[in-house]
Amino acid sequence: MNDVAEAAHLGVAVTPEEALSVGRDVYFGHGKIEILPKVLVRGLRDMSVSYTPGVGHVVRHLMANPQALHEQTAKDNLIALVTDGTAVMGFGNVGPHAGMPVMEGKATMFKMLAGIDCMPLCLAARGPAHLSDIIAALEPSFGGFNLEDVAAPGCFELMHDLESNLGVPSLHDDQFGTATVIAAALLNALAVLDRRPENVRVVVNGIGAAGTATILMLEALGIGEIVAVDRAGILRDGDLLEHAHWREIASRTNPRRLSGDLAKAMHGADVFIGVSVAGQVKPEMVRSMNRDPIVFGLANPEPEILPSAALAAGAAIAASGRFDYANQCNNVLAFPGLMRGALDSRALRVSIGMCLAAARAIAATVPENQLSRERILPSPLDIDLHANVAEAVAMRAAGEGLARVPVIAGATAHKARHLRQLVALRQRELEAIAAVNLT
Repeated sequence: MNDVAEAAHLGVAVTPEEALSVGRDVYFGHGKIEILPKVLVRGLRDMSVSYTPGVGHVVRHLMANPQALHEQTAKDNLIALVTDGTAVMGFGNVGPHAGMPVMEGKATMFKMLAGIDCMPLCLAARGPAHLSDIIAALEPSFGGFNLEDVAAPGCFELMHDLESNLGVPSLHDDQFGTATVIAAALLNALAVLDRRPENVRVVVNGIGAAGTATILMLEALGIGEIVAVDRAGILRDGDLLEHAHWREIASRTNPRRLSGDLAKAMHGADVFIGVSVAGQVKPEMVRSMNRDPIVFGLANPEPEILPSAALAAGAAIAASGRFDYANQCNNVLAFPGLMRGALDSRALRVSIGMCLAAARAIAATVPENQLSRERILPSPLDIDLHANVAEAVAMRAAGEGLARVPVIAGATAHKARHLRQLVALRQRELEAIAAVNLT
């Protein structure tokens, strides 16, 4: 088994000391990211061309040809990573300052895996409308926006505003990044167990940002029956429910009009997908499911049930968001390629169809002869993964009429692989810098 496959199979544990040490004392300042020019400045001539007076010619050109901004600036490969800190990982509303390490880590993944330049923006916004206004004002600088750790239900209002008003694609990763990876994992889990989507009943626990988007993706996959559960219990159409998105999901799910708690929902179900909080699922609840159930406990940092406990209770396949267990269902499998494809097609927005194309590409990256109960997803370091996803997304954008530039088959994948090689060169430079410092 190669290193990538072994990492995907065995999982990787990380200590607090390791996490705190990364970027704390690097060759210049602190943190995981930096900004570097892509052009050489070897003397005053280069300076005058790249800066003043040369930029004056570019400004005049853009005044006459506004669309030339895409060819004259870094806009098409530069995104903003935006959070208001209202839902930072599993820690909740801890504020934008605590969100900064997440944004830096994510920026690192975007650059390493898809060659995308990112600017972390941790904003002290006064609610979804204010955050939407800030993002809209920033649009001239960025080719896209990736939102992270923005709490429900405000995230739904925010994304509606952005998709209606922005001229560049936006992706709330906690919604459709998560849902895309869940869909990919479920596709391969069903394939391993020789089951068809239309013949299974899926329970989704936690109808917030991730749960709501996941249900929309499950519908797109053609899942036969979906039951949604949150603090109010099983969501049922016509009941008095607290949130508008709960009422919307209730109207689309639970055709048998089940009522009760999570245990009632899981009885006889084929699949459990948890995007809620730790400890929600007990072993007896897994035992009450249909034969050889699929259990995805994806709450972070502690899942609804540990994979080991789910398997001991009879689950055929278990997944979590953790890298210390097999079947890591992590957004990093999706967001680099999703945004690469959206940028390269200059998509108007990121559609469910584009996310579904990404999910199928993620699933297909695991060779059929390597699929197993312990390997339903590829490693995020798979050399083909992000190029495959980017290609599928760009082609789907073109097919849906969302692309604003011609999309040539194979071009996006080729670009993604080329950028990955360039980033690898940069990584070797960093190794050399670190070696100099150590001596």
